[in-house]
Amino acid sequence: MLDAAAHETLPAAPGVGYKPQHFTRITADPGCVEWLEIHAENYMGDGGRPLAQLRRLAERFAISVHGVGLSIGGEGPLDADHLARLKHLVSWLNPASFSEHLAWSTHDSHFYNDLLPLPCMDASLQRICDHIGELQDTIGRRMLLENPSSYLAFAESTWPEPEFLAEISRRTGCGLLLDVNNVFVSAANLDFSPQGYIDAFPLANVGEIHLGGHDADEDDDGRPLLIDSHGRAVADPVWALLDYTLAKSGPRPVLIEWDNAVPDWVVLEAEAARAAAALERIPA
Repeated sequence: MLDAAAHETLPAAPGVGYKPQHFTRITADPGCVEWLEIHAENYMGDGGRPLAQLRRLAERFAISVHGVGLSIGGEGPLDADHLARLKHLVSWLNPASFSEHLAWSTHDSHFYNDLLPLPCMDASLQRICDHIGELQDTIGRRMLLENPSSYLAFAESTWPEPEFLAEISRRTGCGLLLDVNNVFVSAANLDFSPQGYIDAFPLANVGEIHLGGHDADEDDDGRPLLIDSHGRAVADPVWALLDYTLAKSGPRPVLIEWDNAVPDWVVLEAEAARAAAALERIPA
């Protein structure tokens, strides 16, 4: 039976993506950070320092497990071995939340080290729902599905993305993870209103919000292109979009993602403090 409330045990407070180089500082003085996210694929081994540190962190912090390798949107079946390792991790860790992406990263026998978007259409809708159903049945709890960063529009798409995600949630019972930076990046690249996207998003189903940095680039025709890089501080317009979102959604767990060019703990904790300030500004 699914644990439909599993994601609700994360505190509506700042969290950060855990990096081993920060272990000593986190355990000594986490500042305003109240929960941590780990990437599932980094903790599927049988032992060693990573699992020892994770067990110690789990005694003090709520843990969110974020998967990056299931290929929920892939055309092929979910990898049975990967599912088994994920089930083992979730079983002993009992995290407060588990999430994955509305994306694909596998084709035939090949795995691509990227999270690739897919068209929002009826055929992909059914396949995604089937995969989510299998995943939730396997791990015995509700998952959160994250909106992607987009760089090109699909001619085949027949659903607006917020409605597509809402329908997936309705059919499968999964919750949603709203990545505000992904919304901002996609809106800039595809020329739509990020506030309009938030207005259409099923915010009642959101169990977690993500923030991260992005890089500015250009496409082959010289037009501006934003890249979801997770390698720098959150941009000011993304913070403004978070304020807009929280004013509509109410308090939610807010995560700072910084996966590349990882800074010293003091820099990451300052970003978390900025998220705490945003939560404090939510209108009563």
